[in-house]
Amino acid sequence: MGEGNTGRKKKYATASGLPLAAWLPASGPDGPLESPGEWPFTRGIHEEMYRKRLWTMRQYAGFSSAKETNERFRYLLEQGQTGLSVAFDLPTQIGYDADHPLAVAESGQVGVAINSLRDFETLFDGIPLKEVSVSMTINATAPIL
Repeated sequence: MGEGNTGRKKKYATASGLPLAAWLPASGPDGPLESPGEWPFTRGIHEEMYRKRLWTMRQYAGFSSAKETNERFRYLLEQGQTGLSVAFDLPTQIGYDADHPLAVAESGQVGVAINSLRDFETLFDGIPLKEVSVSMTINATAPIL
């Protein structure tokens, strides 16, 4: 690429040659929606989404303790991964602490066990969260976590 060349197309079009805008204005029930990249990010967190950046590459990962999962996350980032996807163990997914009698046999088996804020701090210790996107695949306890 030459100086000033970003490798990005200047114009986008359909296969029929019809021009494609980066985004189209839209309205919601309360009036116009904000532009992409603007609060409250209803239309996406990046102004031009993936026209300016590659897709985030994530491997679903998490096992045993927050410390061991943190080590795995750091390894994956060193290998070029651009995002993290947290796999939670079953007790965490249904809201049990690891020491609950119904959770003991399952704790840390198919994902990371998260029982407290300290576990989250350990999970992401040393990971530059301003630079790395994180997804968390969890349902019932998502509002709590």
